[in-house]
Amino acid sequence: MDASVLDRIAALRIVPVVVVDGADEGARLADALVAGGLPVAEITLRLPNALAALRAVAAEQPDVLVGAGTVVTAAQVDEVVEAGAQFIVSPGTFEPVVRRAQELGVPILPGVATASDVMRALDLGVRTVKLFPASIAGGPAAIKALSAPFPQVRFMPTGGVNAVNLHDYLDLPSVIAAGGSWMVERPLVTAGDWAEITRRTVEAVALAAPRTTTPED
Repeated sequence: MDASVLDRIAALRIVPVVVVDGADEGARLADALVAGGLPVAEITLRLPNALAALRAVAAEQPDVLVGAGTVVTAAQVDEVVEAGAQFIVSPGTFEPVVRRAQELGVPILPGVATASDVMRALDLGVRTVKLFPASIAGGPAAIKALSAPFPQVRFMPTGGVNAVNLHDYLDLPSVIAAGGSWMVERPLVTAGDWAEITRRTVEAVALAAPRTTTPED
């Protein structure tokens, strides 16, 4: 795992989970995130032209840490890396996907929901994983429970993370960042409401800032 990419993710504390279709949407949304102070995006492979969006951001906005999400096959690993993805996120821990990312030298955060998933990730040499879907898999309580037998594992919870519960996750020492989509909701993208995306991003960055004191459990 590329420590520099993980360090950048940990410093930003939030990874916007983005659903965009095409180069223009990708570039415009990346601009809105940068304007809001959050130069990172996980572009999910959920729409037909997601790769074009990824390629546009990687080529035109080199200061943005751009990754690919919803990567579920080894062939998709090849596609997103060719398009310029700097990190890969997968909904599950699937050996062919993890192995291919490792072969290409691109950091991957595979999804886990159970202790068995974590053990599978560790066996593949992965120490930073995505708890997914976080809200259904047990939320902050699940991360606390999994951190007891697996103290070496770091988590990026995604799925059901929002402005209300963000610090429930970020206050946990084993969480490096949280993935969320509330600042980049698909209707805002299709409406071209880039100003609202920037406004929400500014709020999210301020909200995610480290607290001077951590609330007691």
